[in-house]
Order: sequence, then C-alpha cells, then structure tokens
Amino acid sequence: MNYNDVLKTARTCIGNYCKACTICNGIACKNSLPGPGAKGVGDTAIRNYQKWQEIRVNMDTLFAPQSVDTSLTLFGQTFQYPFFAGPVGAVNLHYGDKLNDMSYNEILVSACKENGIAAFTGDGTDPRVMESATAAIANADGRGIPTVKPWNLDLIREKVKLAHKAGAFAVAMDIDAAGLPFLKNMTPPAGGKSVAELRQISDLVGVPFIVKGVMTVNGALKAKEAGASAIVVSNHGGRVLDQCPATAEVLPEIAAAVGSEMKVLVDGGIRSGTDIFKALALGAHGVLICRPFVTAVFGGEKEGVKSYIDKLADELKDAMTMCGAFRLSEITRDMVRK
Repeated sequence: MNYNDVLKTARTCIGNYCKACTICNGIACKNSLPGPGAKGVGDTAIRNYQKWQEIRVNMDTLFAPQSVDTSLTLFGQTFQYPFFAGPVGAVNLHYGDKLNDMSYNEILVSACKENGIAAFTGDGTDPRVMESATAAIANADGRGIPTVKPWNLDLIREKVKLAHKAGAFAVAMDIDAAGLPFLKNMTPPAGGKSVAELRQISDLVGVPFIVKGVMTVNGALKAKEAGASAIVVSNHGGRVLDQCPATAEVLPEIAAAVGSEMKVLVDGGIRSGTDIFKALALGAHGVLICRPFVTAVFGGEKEGVKSYIDKLADELKDAMTMCGAFRLSEITRDMVRK
C-alpha cells in the first residue's frame, strides 16, 4: 500500500468534513467545525502550509557518500525519526463513524511505536477520549504522549492520573485549545493559564511536560519559567484564531531564544520530509504532523500509518543527502533559504 492508495480509501470513509486531499493545505476544509477546519475563515491553516513552501533548500552534493542517521533522542527515548503524530480527539465528531477514539488511538499509537516514532494523543469533553488514549499508550509500554486540554486543575489532576497509570514518558498540554468553542464558558473555568498555574500543572505531571501552543518568544520564556521541558510552536493547526502568523514564521526567533535550554518542536502545515528538514534547519528539534496521520489511519489503519511514515522518512533522508547533512545535528540554518 502506498500513500495514494491510502488517500483513495480514506475518501470513502472519513466522514463529511475532511476531504482527504492529495495536498492537505487547509483550503478545502478551511471554515468547517466540526472537522479538520477552523472556527473562523481558516486563513491561518492555509498560511501554515504556504509558508513552509516558500522556504527553499540549498542543494549541495559535494560530499562523499555516507549513510544517513535520522534518529532523535528525546527525554531518554530514542526514535528512528524526528517526527511525531499529532493529537486528535473526538474522532467520531470530526471524522465520521468508521472509528471511535478507542479504535483510532489503538491503531495510531501501536503503529507509530512499531515504526520507530511516537504519537501524541488527544483529549475531549467525553472522559472516554482520554481513557482510551492512555489505554492505548499503556498497551504500547508508555510509548506515547497524552495531550491534556487546559481544563480546571481538578479535571487536569484526573487526566494526569490516567497518564501516570499508562506509564507515559511525557505529558503535553495544548494550551492553544483555549480558543476552541467547547472550552468557552465551562464551569469551572477552562482555558488560558498563568505562569503560576502552569508551574503547578508541571509539578503535578512529574514527567517531562510539553506545552503545545507557543507562538511568541515571550510565551516560550513563560513556559520555561513554568518548568516545561519542551514546547510545541503551534497555533492549533490554524483552527482557533484567524490572522495568526504561520509557525514557520515565528519558529526561528523562538528557537533562538530557548532552544539551547529546552526542546523545541513545531507543527502546522508540515506535510513532507523536506518540510521536516526545513523545520530542523530553522531550529526545531522535531516536528508534529496531525491531519495526514488521521487520513493514514482511516485509509489503511496500521499499514496506512506505516506507508505515511515511510514516505516522510524517505523524503527526509533524500533532503539530508542532497544538502550534505548525514545526521540531524548536521542540519544547519544555511541549508535553507527564506
């Protein structure tokens, strides 16, 4: 099964909102919620994709042939590649009836582990979303990262207990989910967090804590002050606020500010191994990709996930070879042109 086969199958069963586009660029689904789109017009998701395409790579093949090492070590775990599947929750709501959160996470988490990477899992108002996610992570010997929404502290505490029970090697919070409609006007309140509140959550987590949804240097510095071990430069896939900059635009300044002190990951419109190469050249340690992994699961289950991982890996290795980088540490800023 190749990725084109995956896309064809996904179009028959992925529901009414996602179109399983050949290029997942945010255009066809730009203002659809539920679904993979945005609560506004969706211009940020489109910009995320476009800005990666505007960055070019500097080819240099004046190197002796060498084998390519794409491995990444993060929080004591070694991964075959520097990319991860991003989190998705409420699968039935957004992507139709073929899979629910339990079946989706069981496929994704195990397939990612079997193919050398890890999956971030999602969260939702239905407690079964986190329960199924952490059950899948437990079945994968803790090789997954549960992502908790910015609920009130009591609810966060319950979710973190599930993550601990699963043996997850890290826990994330998608702080940018504060802009999602279903978090508005909740009782007790949910949404943005102060540095003091985030520090309390970081202490509660007890394992490496990843703050997802950082889009400014100031936000990165606040996450560091709160005790986060890593951040994800992310605007929630462009889903929560129109007129945001693309993640590719803010990544270099954020990485320059905190990249020597904490791990910097990035998501948003990254769709190929060449895009991954660009992100690493701009200062990221690794990347997250979400929507195409959903398509892979719906279009081919474990085989579909493997097909997409293999595609990304081959593209990344090719970009590294053609630009003269044979391990991740050799990818440098001068290998790309903005």
